[in-house]
Amino acid sequence: MSEEHELGERVAQFRELRGLSLRALAATAGVSSSFLSQLENGKSNASVSSLRKIASALGVTPAALLDASSGHTRGVLRAADRPTLPLDGAQKFVVTQEPLRNLEIYAGHFAPGGNTGPDAYSHGNAQEVFLVVRGSITLELGPERYEMHRGDSIEFLSSVPHRIVNESGADAEVLWINSPPTGEEEAHPALAWERSTRP
Repeated sequence: MSEEHELGERVAQFRELRGLSLRALAATAGVSSSFLSQLENGKSNASVSSLRKIASALGVTPAALLDASSGHTRGVLRAADRPTLPLDGAQKFVVTQEPLRNLEIYAGHFAPGGNTGPDAYSHGNAQEVFLVVRGSITLELGPERYEMHRGDSIEFLSSVPHRIVNESGADAEVLWINSPPTGEEEAHPALAWERSTRP
């Protein structure tokens, strides 16, 4: 396969990973849709300037577009770079990277007494799986209360008001998995702010 075809395939792969249409990527990168189509089909090559614009619009480095080993991933999200939602004695971290297409995952750390806030919250109407990774946690789901321990999980609709609290004397870690994504920033405006200020 020629270098032009390999480059075009990687551009298309990254574009699809980000859920962008060809027209949307072209507009963001400041290139024409016809040029981008020819590039993805291996019928045109990109100048250094165009490659930089396309890479920037995709949120990757130009080297990533030239390296065949990175076309299947959005890249590593370092723990220190995760957008964080501070809660009351707890923290909620975004694990999945934008744009979220099929699911979103959040990790949470709860100190003793930590919770998601004084009131239950809901967001969207997605299938949500809540998993306790370490320690013990209490899930308030509608009128029910569930005492959950390491390895326990529960599935529910994200539209049902829910609240998490660590009533134990030890730290706890949890995961929230939603499909499709619901955009929890609707329930927690601080998360939207954190995303908007991320470099």
